[in-house]
Amino acid sequence: MLGLNDDQTTAPHGDPVRDITEATFMQDVIEASKEAPVIVDFWAPWCGPCKTLGPILEKAVGETRGKVRMVKVNVDENQQIAAQLRVQSIPTVYAFHDGKPVDAFQGAVPASEVKAFVDRLVALTGEAGGLAEAVEAADAMLAEGAAVDAAQTYSAVLVEEPENAAAYGGLVRAHLALDEFDKAEALLASAPEAIAASPEIEAARAQLELARQAQHAGPVNELRAAVEADPDNLQARFDLALALHAVGDIDGAVAQLLELFRRDRDWNDGAAKAQLFTIFDALKPQDPIVLAGRRKLSSMIFA
Repeated sequence: MLGLNDDQTTAPHGDPVRDITEATFMQDVIEASKEAPVIVDFWAPWCGPCKTLGPILEKAVGETRGKVRMVKVNVDENQQIAAQLRVQSIPTVYAFHDGKPVDAFQGAVPASEVKAFVDRLVALTGEAGGLAEAVEAADAMLAEGAAVDAAQTYSAVLVEEPENAAAYGGLVRAHLALDEFDKAEALLASAPEAIAASPEIEAARAQLELARQAQHAGPVNELRAAVEADPDNLQARFDLALALHAVGDIDGAVAQLLELFRRDRDWNDGAAKAQLFTIFDALKPQDPIVLAGRRKLSSMIFA
């Protein structure tokens, strides 16, 4: 076991990971966490899962380049502090910030969950770069299907910066991914005034509208057959566009709406154009579908 003034192991990128004792816990964890979040890894030499988790933690902490620190506590040699924090099995990991525990997990969790855990701590630093990195990490989690981890990370960012539009919109999108439409709608309704009209919130609002529509979308094959049988059946074409979007065929949905607009731009009070704008708003401005769709729509409008 290493003491405070002994040698130390080093995580990637030169970030120190110290083995500490009860005697140095106040200094190395409680006091140190007032400068930067500190992860405490409770382990023991005989613990197999600890040997798996340790390097994953060290790598994730090292990648923060000093924004998050880490220490290790051997529970066999420091039973009192383990008892105080109610460590009942190992590995157990605590995170401290501003002198108090703010997050924890137990067991050898996957690397993706470790990264999400560390990213939430980076968000707590309140640094602009850290917050931006945390939002980017949450976006990646959401894209990979880890909506719960993404929601936790967006929430951590919003604790530090309640008017962070990217995080707020991301949190709405995470709830949509979890099919929690009512929660997403409540979040949009209570968005801070300063960001209520931001592109990120407008995009989330459009995504909620599309998600609601998808709940009532008809079968694609039947609607496609109806359109093929009668190309002037504009209601069937509009419904086909909704059904295509519901199954993820955004290109197909846009194509049907553009064709509907070409046939009758005023149908149903301009429903085709309004739906196209909803789809465009839900995507990123530079998305190829948006760029091509807006160009084609404009050529029809000004033809």
